[in-house]
Amino acid sequence: MSEIRLFISTTEKNADAILSLMTDAFEDEGYAIATMEIDEKRDIWEASLYLMMDEEEEMRERFANLLKPAFPEAEIQREVIPDVDWIAKSLEGLQPVRAGRFIVHGSHDRGKARAGEIAIEIDAGQAFGTGHHGTTAGCLEVIESVTRARKIRSALDLGTGSGVLAIAVRKLAAIPVLATDIDPIATRVARENVRKNGIATGLTLETAPGFHHTAFRRHGPFDLIIANILARPLMRMAPQLVANLAPGGQVVLSGILANQRWKVIAAYNGAGLRHVRTIWRNGWVTIHLDRPDFDRP
Repeated sequence: MSEIRLFISTTEKNADAILSLMTDAFEDEGYAIATMEIDEKRDIWEASLYLMMDEEEEMRERFANLLKPAFPEAEIQREVIPDVDWIAKSLEGLQPVRAGRFIVHGSHDRGKARAGEIAIEIDAGQAFGTGHHGTTAGCLEVIESVTRARKIRSALDLGTGSGVLAIAVRKLAAIPVLATDIDPIATRVARENVRKNGIATGLTLETAPGFHHTAFRRHGPFDLIIANILARPLMRMAPQLVANLAPGGQVVLSGILANQRWKVIAAYNGAGLRHVRTIWRNGWVTIHLDRPDFDRP
């Protein structure tokens, strides 16, 4: 079944507003949404919704109704996404990404790590997380600063995707790491990436649909929890996530648009955590929180 893109051509300001509307309407249903710059000088941007072709009639109507109040003149355009080997295609121009001491690279760029850098090999594939998205890179940067400044004895990577963040923690510190995802394909991809990166022990992978899974009780509580997911699920899971956090623990959250930052922080403040800092990358934010009673070394 072919994939299509429904999109609006507009200005940067309007594209940002439309992205917020689409996030509220479609984020929880798993639809991919995006904005992209088409012509900088003429301020032409596109706001896009990706879906399967057999969903077009229903989703076009929903998209139109969503836009009508604020953008009544918006014209929804359509593009059929060609069937391309996107894994091979993406590797053609995928350059290594550096975040803190980490360098995340594809197999085609082995050997590019500089002295003192920690190399993580992740090829583009079926699971999210090659380091190129602002959320992944932001998490890597915060992970390094947290592990450098505090004593971390165990870690959880929630929604691990490609496994890149769990691999980063394990390569940085010889501590037990649990990595979970609700998608068994992601778990399988992450397991292969763990093997490819030479990690034989200390990193456990589980397909876990929620915090009721026994893996969290077996391995927790955790000194460090990383969750690069989406804003709304992060807000909903705040009490459960904090319940699995050890006293004085650290939390790194991402998958959050800049305009969603305060809602996420408020949810975790309400669950007993303190905001430490936020970093911005390409319109996305990564948030570091901790418990106020952290006993610093």
